[in-house]
Amino acid sequence: MDVAFVADWLNLVLRWAHMIVGIAWIGASFYFIWLDNHLRPPIDPADKAKGIGGEVWAVHGGGFYTAKKFVLAPEKLPPELHWFKWEAYTTLITGFFLLCLVYYYGAEIALIDPAVMPLTRPEAIAIGLGFLVLGWLVYDGLCRSAFGEDDAVLGGLLALYCAIAAWALCHLFSGRGAYLHFGSMLGTIMVLNVYFVIIPGQRELVRAKEEGRAPDPRFGAMGRQRSVHNTYFTLPVLFTMISNHYAGVYGHPWNWVLLILISASGALVRVWFVQRHKGEADPLVLGAGLVVLAITALLALPRPIDLGGGPVAFDQIQPIIQSRCAPCHSAKPTQEGIAAPPKGVILETPSQIQAMAAAINQQAAVSRVMPPGNMTHMTDAERRLIARWFAGGAQ
Repeated sequence: MDVAFVADWLNLVLRWAHMIVGIAWIGASFYFIWLDNHLRPPIDPADKAKGIGGEVWAVHGGGFYTAKKFVLAPEKLPPELHWFKWEAYTTLITGFFLLCLVYYYGAEIALIDPAVMPLTRPEAIAIGLGFLVLGWLVYDGLCRSAFGEDDAVLGGLLALYCAIAAWALCHLFSGRGAYLHFGSMLGTIMVLNVYFVIIPGQRELVRAKEEGRAPDPRFGAMGRQRSVHNTYFTLPVLFTMISNHYAGVYGHPWNWVLLILISASGALVRVWFVQRHKGEADPLVLGAGLVVLAITALLALPRPIDLGGGPVAFDQIQPIIQSRCAPCHSAKPTQEGIAAPPKGVILETPSQIQAMAAAINQQAAVSRVMPPGNMTHMTDAERRLIARWFAGGAQ
């Protein structure tokens, strides 16, 4: 069986599974953030006497629902408790296998860019895995240190660490690989927060109730802190998951700056949503997030290209496309590891090439992210010819 075909189907299945469990995890997480922030004093005095600290009434799907939260724990635990953990764990598992398939198995295409850093495949894989491990160790160490006792100081240090990681990744990997590893680092932190802190804290609460003793408040405080971090990491992680579609961002010379700014924008927007749940929405927070996003768009404007001459005829462009782009973008790709033309783009006939002129110019001449890792060795002179051809009307 063809290896590229198998890899393509593994990619499909893993990506689909990752999306499904990721939606389940993020959906549950967002719901419980919303739920906590909408709790109101119980209507029935008997509920308050039972230790219920807040409740939410809702209507959905043709029925009425009520959710109640105890101040500490019920007098008697029910026979069955639902734990929200496997959504997070399976998100990490499917995401890691997908990372291995796309970025490690296909490192020469998706991860390594010799123009950024001439890494071998083992070197690139070791660095990528190192960022996932080091990201957690540094983050967890900061949270458990004295800095973790002040949320503002801790937040500033974490923001600084994320900025340093974004800069380092973008100076080691291709822009696409750097963005994905930044998101993978944050996503790994989020899942390990669940595994090492949030779930153990909940288990301690259950054990304390079963043993008839007061639970250690330290576990609850740590769990709340990590849950807050997780909700603010979510939108930056989601952006990195779709970032491979936007070469104008990850392929920009300042890609690390754009990554930091977009992440900050996403975090600010999420802050505003959390405030809104509480009825305390500050329009300045939302405005700041949108302004940061607008500044990012302005910084991402493509720089003028020195065309170095007049219009170029199609006959000069066609051989470049055939030798540099068609190995992947053809009905039957000849490039090793490519089973089908990426995104269904075929560049074999003049009409196909001319129809994709804007995308070819953006990917090859402006952002310079294609060919991936420049594996077909497109020269700077050829990129300028493509830019001149497009500027002249792409005829």
